[in-house]
Formats: sequence, structure tokens, C-alpha cells
Amino acid sequence: MKFSAAGMNLLKKSEGFRSRVYRDMAGLPTIGYGHRLQLHESFPNGIGEAQAASLLANDVLQAEQAVARLAKVALSQGQFDALVDFCFNLGAGRLAASSLLKDLNAGKADEAAAQLLLWDHAAGHENAALKARRMAEAKLWRGEGADEPIAA
Repeated sequence: MKFSAAGMNLLKKSEGFRSRVYRDMAGLPTIGYGHRLQLHESFPNGIGEAQAASLLANDVLQAEQAVARLAKVALSQGQFDALVDFCFNLGAGRLAASSLLKDLNAGKADEAAAQLLLWDHAAGHENAALKARRMAEAKLWRGEGADEPIAA
């Protein structure tokens, strides 16, 4: 299964594009569309949208592969998209250890969707941007798309 255009739109709206290195909510150096810098990477002159799109394609591929590996049940396109966005945002390790994944793999899709909405905190506090992102992922999960703007 591949990440859909609706999923990519959500991801890009949620992450935004930044041509220069910045610190994400976790304090990690990031650039482009939410690409976390690896130890060997350096972008002293920033990047353009084409390079950011290339980094994003690789990062999305990794998230797709993690979801395909971790999900043991058949997924709808919307569920897959929501999980790929979640995995891109929070990492495969968090998905792997989550109650969300346990519920999903136990055939409890509705409970898994409810778990998705609980991942809206940063530094111990509810975060409006994460809340909006999780709500948009839940819409994708339900097959409703995610066309509304994401709060920043």
C-alpha cells in the first residue's frame, strides 16, 4: 500500500516547509517538511522545495515500511494514511509500543482510532497543532479525507 495524496496533503500542511534548519517540538534539528537531520547531514545553506520533497519521499517510504511491518491486519487506505502520518510524526518506535497498535492488531479498529486522538501532547501539555493533526488523521482513518486547514 502507498501513502495517498490525501495523506501527503495532511502531512505537508501539518509539517509546513522550512528551508532552514530549525528545532522541532522535541528540540531536534529539522528541515524541509519535518525531516529530522541525521548525524551525517548538514544544510548550512538551507534547501529548496525540490530537495525537501526528495527528503520527504524517503522519510515517507520509511514510515510506509514501518506501518506495513507493524500492522498485522488489513488496513483501509485511510487507516494506512493515518498510521503513516502518525509514524512520520512520532516515529516507528512509538507506534510499535502503542496501545493504538495493540488495539488495531487485535481487530479493534474503533478503539485504535480513539487511541490515535490521545497523542496530542508535547512536553506534558495538550498542543493545539498536534490535536488538529490527530483529528485530521482520525478523519482519514474514517475515510473522510482531511481537507480542513491544520492549526499551527
